[in-house]
Parts: sequence; structure tokens; C-alpha cells
Amino acid sequence: MTLIPYLKASGEMKTKPTQASVKTLQGMGIQPDIIVCRSEYPIPLSVRQKIALFCNVPEDHVLQNLDIPILYEIPLAMEKEHLAEIACSCLKLPSPPPDLAEWEAMIDAWKHRSKTVSIALVGKYTALHDAYISVVESLRHAGTANGAKVNIKWVESEDVTPETADSIFADVTGILIPGGFGDRGIAGKIEAIKYARVNRIPLLGLCLGMQLSIVEFARDVIGWPDANSSELDPNTPHPLIHLMPDQNGVTNLGGTLRLGSYPCVLDKSTKAYKLYGCEIIHERHRHRYEVNNNYREDLTDHGMVLSGISPDGRIVEMIELPDHPFFIGTQAHPELKSRPNRPHPLFKGFVAAALAAQPAK
Repeated sequence: MTLIPYLKASGEMKTKPTQASVKTLQGMGIQPDIIVCRSEYPIPLSVRQKIALFCNVPEDHVLQNLDIPILYEIPLAMEKEHLAEIACSCLKLPSPPPDLAEWEAMIDAWKHRSKTVSIALVGKYTALHDAYISVVESLRHAGTANGAKVNIKWVESEDVTPETADSIFADVTGILIPGGFGDRGIAGKIEAIKYARVNRIPLLGLCLGMQLSIVEFARDVIGWPDANSSELDPNTPHPLIHLMPDQNGVTNLGGTLRLGSYPCVLDKSTKAYKLYGCEIIHERHRHRYEVNNNYREDLTDHGMVLSGISPDGRIVEMIELPDHPFFIGTQAHPELKSRPNRPHPLFKGFVAAALAAQPAK
């Protein structure tokens, strides 16, 4: 992939950067077979011929990759350029016609979204949107599946207080609390969770978002104002979130991370089960602290449902509030499994609930 600059003053495309980059590759002993040229404007045949000549590739192996409004249209655009066919030819492999019907249907749905929904993403890295890019794209995938454009309201968690919550969340119908580490902005995330719970606004908590949902529930429903995660307050008298017993005393903290794909058994009476449509699921994880099993009964006695448990029964993976329109937390990172043509069921259900929560027009 290379970039073809366009000089508006002279109205010409410049091929020197492409030639220089290919020459550098050749100096390393690498000869490209195909050159894909990124450009704002269609690349004339004369420019392609010039690149082919000076870069020693066949003329029909110089392809254009034009800027397009929808990122996910790129595979379709490159198919029109015959990229797969040319690559297979270089590798002397057969190149049967691809079945792009599902992808084309997704793009068509993306272009014809008739609804709009606003969702608040409450985090502490909101100044750098790419820090939450997987979450953002998952919301967009889910929005398209629901025929809606998702407008994300970026909320800095440190700005959320009991005094500001009403004004911050007045124009959204869904609140998402993503994962994270450290204690900065925790009070604001907990306040956002409380606002969603009390005002019956759909909420999705991911990893730390689930853990803080439990902490908020313990403080404001069970009545333990000093409840916390031992990660955030090692001296809390009510460590709802803590290290598992077999992790205590381990000094190599990297070795205590639960990292990768893990199975989970869903309670068939829950929203989570209805969304997934199956009892055994697998989700990707990256965390160290878990729900303290000593408090399971306290949580369930006060109305929280432990909707997902590890197959051995040791670890709480998902929680929800059954009397709430949508209040689900997962210890996992489902955003890592969402795809534009296969939105993750939790995100799809969350966006649907946020749409349903909009006032009637």
C-alpha cells in the first residue's frame, strides 16, 4: 500500500514517493508483485503505467484504493480492482468468484439507516477516541443491525458527579462503561452507573464496567457505602471485587491475568441467554480481579442476577438486573468479537434497548 499525493496547485499526481518506497524495499531484497495506491482521486492510466515502469511490476498489478465514506466498503472496492484474483494468480492458486452477498447486504443496510440513537461512552481516555475504537465500532455494527446510526457522546468520567449527571445524560438513551485500569475517574463511572440504574436507562458494563456496577449496587442497594474493589481500595471492609484465593501471594502480576478466551454458562431465564440464544458461550478476557464469591448471596438476595458463571461454578462472568429495561455487565471484552456483518449480541441488544428507550415522537 502506498499513497499517491495530489497537488491541487498543479493538478497532478506525484509518483516519486511510491517509487522511493519501492526502491527501499528492493534494497532490502523485496520485490513487490502488486502495488495498491491510496488516493483521493481516480488514478489515470498514464500514472499507473509510470508506476509500473519504474517499480518493475505489471501494469495491471497497479491498483487504486480510493478514499470512500464507509470503511467497510474497502473489500468491495478492492474486489472491483481484482485484488484477490491478481494475488491468487501470483501465488498460482485458483480464484473462484467470492460470495459477497452478506457483505453487500451489510453495506446496503449501513447506507440506509433510518433511525438515530445517542449513547454515552463514559471513560477516562475520551480525549483519545482510538483508545476505545473496538467499542465504538461494535456500537456502529449494532446500530446498523438495528437500522440506526449511533451518535456517541464522549463523557469524561471525572466530569460526572451527582450535580452534573442530569445535564450530561439528558440527551442520551444508553450508557456504556468500558474497561480500564487505575482509580482515576472511578467515582464518575460509579455515578454514571447509578444514574442509569435509578433512571432506568439501558446500561452495558464491560470488564471494569461490570465490576463497578456491582460496587455501585452494593453501596446504594445493599447499603454498604464503603464497598469497593480491593484493586481500588485494599482496605475496604466489603471487597466485592478481589483477587481469587489462588492468586494471593503471587508477585508476578502478569501471570495472574485471565487472558484469552474462556467459556461461560448462561442462566436460561436471563436477558443474556435470550440475546446469545445458547447456553454455553465463549468470550475474550483481559483482567485480574474477579467477583468475590463470599458476596454472591448478598447480591442475589437484593435482586441482582448472576446471569453467567464459569463452567466450574467458581467465577461470576455476567450480571444483570431483571427488573431493568437493560442493565447487563460482563467480565469479558465482547467488543473484540464483534464484526460489521455479525454484530455482537450484547451490543445489538444494548442498542435495541437504547432505541426503545427514546421518547415517542
